[in-house]
Amino acid sequence: MDARSALLCAVLLLSLPCTSVQAQPVDVQVALQDGKVVLDVTASVAAEREQVWAVLTDYEHMAGFVSNLKSSAVIGHEGGALQVEQSGEARHGLLHFAFHSVRSVELVAPQEIRSHLVSGDFKSYEATTRLTAPDSGHTLITFHGEYVPNRWVPPGIGPSLIKSETGRQYDELIAEIRRRQGAAAHVASPASSPASP
Repeated sequence: MDARSALLCAVLLLSLPCTSVQAQPVDVQVALQDGKVVLDVTASVAAEREQVWAVLTDYEHMAGFVSNLKSSAVIGHEGGALQVEQSGEARHGLLHFAFHSVRSVELVAPQEIRSHLVSGDFKSYEATTRLTAPDSGHTLITFHGEYVPNRWVPPGIGPSLIKSETGRQYDELIAEIRRRQGAAAHVASPASSPASP
């Protein structure tokens, strides 16, 4: 039973349970269909769509706030799409392994991110992330991905590991959104005037 393959499936989802009291819990659904992993994620975030977009597309700094990434960079542009290269190490209990991928990422700001695998640890990978603003100050994130790993994914432990890893990644992304919100609010607040003698 190859649990490493299952973890690897979750790692590439960076094109993301929520700890924020201002957001709804992340819903992660995983299904195995004839060797293909189908993943659907939804999350409601208490942030403007532009703030969410800025974090989800910050590939140059993503290794600083997603813990399993050691490097993340835009290595080129081709036909209006970014070429994003990422590497790192995933861990689950005593299990750990390195990974590397290059993805073509098409950005339709600020509402859609489309990506597919150029090279890496999958036979195929297609994913779309959509951001909608149901009301002012909130953003709904929906992700749909379909990919075929190079190795067999065990039907029992595989989906559970993918769900866990995906939830953790969204935790970290949402935490970064909140951190930037706090930093922006601090900068926007006028400095307190010194007290008069």
